[in-house]
Amino acid sequence: MGPLTLALDAKSSSVVPSDTSNGKIQNLHFNPKKFFASISTQEEKPFDFFRTLVDGVIAGGTAGVVVETALYPIDTIKTRLQAAQRGGKINLKGLYSGLAGNLAGVLPASAVFVGVYEPTKQKLLKLFPEKFSAVAHLTAGAIGGIAASLIRVPTEVVKQRMQTRQFASAPDAVRLILSKEGFRGLYAGYGSFLLRDLPFDAIQFCIYEQLRIGYKLAAKRDLNDPETAAVGAFSGALTGAITTPLDVIKTRLMVQGASNQYKGIFDCVQTIVREEGPSALLKGIGPRVLWIGIGGSIFFGVLERTKRFLAQRHDASDKTLNTKQE
Repeated sequence: MGPLTLALDAKSSSVVPSDTSNGKIQNLHFNPKKFFASISTQEEKPFDFFRTLVDGVIAGGTAGVVVETALYPIDTIKTRLQAAQRGGKINLKGLYSGLAGNLAGVLPASAVFVGVYEPTKQKLLKLFPEKFSAVAHLTAGAIGGIAASLIRVPTEVVKQRMQTRQFASAPDAVRLILSKEGFRGLYAGYGSFLLRDLPFDAIQFCIYEQLRIGYKLAAKRDLNDPETAAVGAFSGALTGAITTPLDVIKTRLMVQGASNQYKGIFDCVQTIVREEGPSALLKGIGPRVLWIGIGGSIFFGVLERTKRFLAQRHDASDKTLNTKQE
């Protein structure tokens, strides 16, 4: 089985194999009257929820770990820029502070996100009319983000406290946060995290999916690895720039600790604008766009390659099973 290709039909849709021997998508049809990009096909395979879930968990976890390890220093600089108040200097030492502890959270969070996103997306594509495929992608991204947030938020709190050098190790961070702030301390800024990440996940994956489908229709073939990376980079960078103010608010709420400098999201916005000016809401936009742009290219590149590898393994296994049954 070749790379997985989205198939959207007015009546039904599923993930279908594409012919990688000649790089062409078979039985491809395009309706130019549809508002969003869409692909329909005459060949469909039964939807296997469990297989899609497991493949998503494996692919998502792999992609998340690779991206986090490669780009962690840029994320650290971004966090310190956003946390610095009134012209504070940025410390460039210890840029990998908290990486080990963060990977312990990134792996399951990325696995849960993609594991939920993939089957949810495919189910919604079956339920929604073809012209609303983008809505299916947006909704699936938001649902995946909600599921992953239960792991992401404590991981993000510990990571950012360590990046701002409040703690020496992840275990110490967890222990001291619990002792001083209680269990709620691990979910500091949860509302602002959802405010940032739900739109981010939904927008990024919608842009990526729609661009990927549109590119396939224009090129009449599957995307190669550099093209997938380029689409992933563009969708990540654009979404990262749009959501930077939300990211600044989230960072300030998460790193304030027990000081309670900000009473909530709106108070945080008002305080930042009043004391530092509106431009402070764009702090760290450069590293953020760079980090998420590069991260998007790596993440989606690794994600699609892993999905393709797993699909090929399943195809080979199915063929062997069919041969034995015959």
